[in-house]
Amino acid sequence: MSEALVLVSHSGAVRTLTLNRPQALNSLTAALHAELRQALDDAAANPEVRAVVLTGAGRGFCAGQDLNDPAMLPDAQGKVDVGAVIEAHYRPLVLRIQAMPVPVIAMVNGVAAGAGANLALCCDMAIAARSANFIQAFSKIGLIPDCGGTWLLPRVVGRARALGLAMTGDKLSAEAAERMGMIWQCVDDDQLAATVQALASRLAAMPSKALAATRRTLDEAAQMTLEQALSLEDHWQRELGHAHDFREGVAAFQQKRAPQFKDR
Repeated sequence: MSEALVLVSHSGAVRTLTLNRPQALNSLTAALHAELRQALDDAAANPEVRAVVLTGAGRGFCAGQDLNDPAMLPDAQGKVDVGAVIEAHYRPLVLRIQAMPVPVIAMVNGVAAGAGANLALCCDMAIAARSANFIQAFSKIGLIPDCGGTWLLPRVVGRARALGLAMTGDKLSAEAAERMGMIWQCVDDDQLAATVQALASRLAAMPSKALAATRRTLDEAAQMTLEQALSLEDHWQRELGHAHDFREGVAAFQQKRAPQFKDR
């Protein structure tokens, strides 16, 4: 049997998914997409999983689309239907991550290029090793940012920087990515795993349903008027206020003890 393209490991309530094509810098193929979406589905369906870490094996996080994948080979007229690849693989991957019922952290251990860079941005938080870098490599092959990049980039770094990064395709260091707000944190390479594990464990102990709702409402409110956002807050506070975790959080605060959150 061939080795799994996505390695799955556990530490308490934290599940780590490792892209496992190190010889190709974990570039994405149809087969890898399928295994990754299944691994995400499995994590979403398991009530014992309360945080997910996404990372890459070897020296890279993800180098984006594997241009040698059969799906990217030209037809008899010499044309490649890149849109079909986006529709079949990248669209469902991004929407799966955005709909996860628990926090998702990208542990960027090396180069994150093209769709790989935007895959990291799709996660709720990205923590990168100091040696890592981000490259919006699409313009180098005559394409636009995908894997949600057109939506994500301007929101996290602003239009001017998004255009600059996307048009030039220049390499961005992890330190620069942190400074401009693209990622949550840049840490020394030897501290990456411990830092991510500590954050994931911390989030796993928090109210998962409220964290997932926070992601959703922040994304939705960005496209609303203030009045619409207030109505959205009203809706979610009503729903969360009826849930176990709100009652538990208040009781724990009043009793000066650690809360035991359960909702998901």
